[in-house]
Amino acid sequence: MKPVAIFRHAATEGPGYFADFLHECAIPWQLIRIDAGDAVPQDINVYSGLVLMGGPMSVNDDLPWIPQVLALIRQAVARDIPVLGHCLGGQLISKALGGVVTRNPVKEIGWGEVTVSGNDTARAWFGDTQSFEAFHWHGETFSLPQGATHLLSSAYCANQGYALGKHLSLQCHVEMTEQMIRDWCEAGVNEIAASASSPAVQPARIMQAQMAGKLPQLHAVARLLYQRWVAGLVD
Repeated sequence: MKPVAIFRHAATEGPGYFADFLHECAIPWQLIRIDAGDAVPQDINVYSGLVLMGGPMSVNDDLPWIPQVLALIRQAVARDIPVLGHCLGGQLISKALGGVVTRNPVKEIGWGEVTVSGNDTARAWFGDTQSFEAFHWHGETFSLPQGATHLLSSAYCANQGYALGKHLSLQCHVEMTEQMIRDWCEAGVNEIAASASSPAVQPARIMQAQMAGKLPQLHAVARLLYQRWVAGLVD
């Protein structure tokens, strides 16, 4: 099988649990480290799928690699190669397909409940799951591209996820591991402090104290999503 391309946009925002899942399934993957200056591939056909992780930048920033990634996403969708986006990755997919990315009413950082939409597409992705505690770290939000189906919402962000055929975009993070949460809390200490007045921002000590109780359920939800997504990989 051709490898899955995984785009990393920040050193601390790697594939996390998604990489563990691919290893378990014996699915090859290649990490493209945008943060380290790796070139954006020109031809999506050498990959079986395209995955985009998170990052602290905005898709609206004037960065040279963003137009190249948007073009690659459009190429993948046109050729029916599945695309999966986490947070910034979901925003990149939305922008590539005609959606817009704007400031969310409040910043969300930490654990928070998301609700699964009551439609057949959502049930196909999430099974019987009606809500779960996701991990959040974002100040912007995406709109749904034309033809997409709404999957998830939270009290502070209406669009937490959508599907468009075999393509999946998430605003929240389901790929988290304990180490990733610790690293983000360390790197984001100033952002957490500056956003403390937001009703959707948790102190770092609370995020980390809740990891042991919440990560197993989060990984169970992630596995549901990833299992369906990898079923669409192109040989």
